[in-house]
Amino acid sequence: MYSDKVMDHFMNPRNVGEIKDADGVGQVGNPVCGDVMYIYIKVEQETITDIKFKTFGCGAAIATSSMLTEIALGKTIDEAMDITNEMIAEALDGLPPVKMHCSNLAADGLHAAVEDYKAKKEGRPSPTPGMSASCPGSCDSCDMKEEH
Repeated sequence: MYSDKVMDHFMNPRNVGEIKDADGVGQVGNPVCGDVMYIYIKVEQETITDIKFKTFGCGAAIATSSMLTEIALGKTIDEAMDITNEMIAEALDGLPPVKMHCSNLAADGLHAAVEDYKAKKEGRPSPTPGMSASCPGSCDSCDMKEEH
């Protein structure tokens, strides 16, 4: 069901934790399946110099968060915004279709952390954390409701 890379990142997640003085924090979640991700970034000269995550969810959610940290570290803020959930899943050699919907929130969390960083830098209020755009938030409108 899961690739060797998914299992490796689930069993040996990279960059787990919290950055206390983070320059940006992203929180995303999926109310349908209960996955919640916190992504913390440290930025120097518009480059992500440190990234950590805390994820509450299934093995796929932990694996995508872990892979995200490896992909995003060293990227500029603009490059980080180009990272997609599909890129993360591809780097993990794929995810089962049912897990693409709920568990691959990692890029959304990174984008939220970058938006938080930008807001702080510009002196404006940080965006409100919320549910991921990749989840409709209601099983009634979800074509995968039978699989939750």
